[in-house]
Amino acid sequence: MDLNAHDGSENTTHEKSEGLYRWLSTFPAFLILLAVVLLNTSHAIHAQLLLLGEAQWEGYYQLRVDPQAPACNPDQDIEQALQRMIREQEEADDEFDLLASDPVPPEVLRQSLEAAKADCEFKFDRYHGIVERITPTVEAYRSLEKWVADLGEFRMVASGIMLAVLVLICGGTALLRKHHISLRPAASVLDYRVSALAQLGAFAILFFSMVSFKSVALSAGINVSSEHLTLLWVWILGFGSAMAICLYQVIKVPEDAVPGGNMGNALLSTPLYAIFTLISGSYFLLNGHASGIGIYINQMMELASLMLNVALYVLIGMLLKRTDLAQKVFDVFRPFNFRPEMLAVIAVAVSAVPTAYTGGSGIFVIAVGSLVYLEVRRAGARRQLALAATAMSGSLGVVLRPCLLVVIVAALNNEVTTDELFGWGVKVFLLTTALFAFYAFITSKKDDYQNLQKTDGSVWPAFFNALKPLIPYVLLIAATLVVYALVLAAYLDEFSAPTILPVLLAVILIYERIADKKARASGEVDDNTPEKPSLFANLQSSTSEATVHIGALLMLMGTTMTIGGVIERAELMTLLPAEFSSVWMAMLALVTILVLIGMIMDPYGAVLLVSVTIAGIAYKAGIDPIHFWMVTLVAFELGYLSPPVALNHLLTRQVVGEEEIRLSKLETQGESFWYRHEKILLPLVTMATALVIVAFGPLLWQDYF
Repeated sequence: MDLNAHDGSENTTHEKSEGLYRWLSTFPAFLILLAVVLLNTSHAIHAQLLLLGEAQWEGYYQLRVDPQAPACNPDQDIEQALQRMIREQEEADDEFDLLASDPVPPEVLRQSLEAAKADCEFKFDRYHGIVERITPTVEAYRSLEKWVADLGEFRMVASGIMLAVLVLICGGTALLRKHHISLRPAASVLDYRVSALAQLGAFAILFFSMVSFKSVALSAGINVSSEHLTLLWVWILGFGSAMAICLYQVIKVPEDAVPGGNMGNALLSTPLYAIFTLISGSYFLLNGHASGIGIYINQMMELASLMLNVALYVLIGMLLKRTDLAQKVFDVFRPFNFRPEMLAVIAVAVSAVPTAYTGGSGIFVIAVGSLVYLEVRRAGARRQLALAATAMSGSLGVVLRPCLLVVIVAALNNEVTTDELFGWGVKVFLLTTALFAFYAFITSKKDDYQNLQKTDGSVWPAFFNALKPLIPYVLLIAATLVVYALVLAAYLDEFSAPTILPVLLAVILIYERIADKKARASGEVDDNTPEKPSLFANLQSSTSEATVHIGALLMLMGTTMTIGGVIERAELMTLLPAEFSSVWMAMLALVTILVLIGMIMDPYGAVLLVSVTIAGIAYKAGIDPIHFWMVTLVAFELGYLSPPVALNHLLTRQVVGEEEIRLSKLETQGESFWYRHEKILLPLVTMATALVIVAFGPLLWQDYF
């Protein structure tokens, strides 16, 4: 009995120490993300502080710094100065100097001196007026205002270093937890060892490249800034530490690893970032450009603010997962007893709105995919259909306003504008939604909706009852946004969303905690129901979960940039013909290439590559720029859903868990090929059909209408 008690206490202690370890390992990441939120807010706070200062002290801009006393003399004796100037003129007079000017009359000199004295007195009056207005209150206020202004400047300087530290912390955490994205999870001893060896090689290449990059930069005689040098040292130390972790994992494999294994599965278990790094690193090393991969990794720093926002969106997704908001939204649709396919269509269509703010389907899937899956499953959908909806949940919103990806396209290409792209984006969104609904319904299984109860007259009272719990959320969201608008003049858009949404979700979590306590006090909640965690507990668990996802996603995004570098330096795009026999052939070739790019690169790096290399070829072939970029965005989404990589499906597996994937396979044993692979085929067929229509439909219209 005592032995059992001892074992129980030991397990409890182990769980607590494990939780403490995870929190300590992710606390630095939380601090960085918190700093990003504060720094992103600082410019809005500074603008409001300037307005408040001007309202409180007129001409506040003059009071922000201590004025310098004028150099002139307000007490100057006019008569003495006049006599001195007359003498100077007489001494300088030379009757033999033909170029000498006539002496200035004394009256003019007097007027000049009097005007100068008046101007000097005015400057001193203004100086003394400003000095008198700089009270201790003003000094305290301007110190605060300048400190906030310095935060904004610090954000511009330190964002690259913060991103590098965040990538290394989160990537290292994902490495320790074996959570990096791969085509299949590691299971056997060989899987773990090959995966660790591949990652060791990848980090060795990155380490060597960064050391080479630093040596080249210092030996080239270029004035390397302290920030850039610090950044290189951060990468070097981080990659060196990762090598040590990988070396340990080569030696020490998990105790639950299956003995043996085969090389094919082991290679599939290798994280994609390691494979990409080995490919690009080998290319650069063989071409004598050791620092090449380091240069392209550092290109992430040019998009530091964007990448930090990606990390914030992942944290936002983990916070949203801990609220009851999504469940209450889906509760509104339950009284209608929709078929599972209809719920899946609704989930995919509704998900397009938050995707438009995150700017990338993969970001949305990893941030909110688990919520979509759980709610579609709760509505009665089979696992394969729920997995398909989850993988597609972020694919429809990348063409909608205010998607940052579209903004970047317009910024890099003068031939298109955001209004034009977003205008056509709505049409593409409606098309893909209709296609997903069409394929979902024609492939539906009768068994999934035979037992659904028919709706009757009670559906509307149930519907309105389901709306009531959403009212507090609507009021809280509206109040928070109004406060931001009134206090900071900040409005929810693609630029402010990463800053506002974490605060908004924190407010919702606090509200749910308070509401839960009140419900328990009044006896409305069963005592057996778990109590809502505190805000701190939610932040702790959200950050711990978000850290591994951020590390896996950012490492993959960074290394795909190196693949883009290989494509660029190898001039692979020059293999495309300079001219095509017809616009149809040009479109067919470009669609194929764009899908392949979407299969291996993140959206932002892919847009940069396409803008530099492919866009000009398309324009020259007679393809309208807006048409081309709509095709590009749809082709990218098809690439993210296409095997063998199928990034959105890999991200779905990351957030849903291996157990659900296993159960989905067991659930479809004995079914037809379609239902066994519906999670892949349904999104693939939907986006492929959409791509064919978007790519060739306008060409057909031009030729025959």
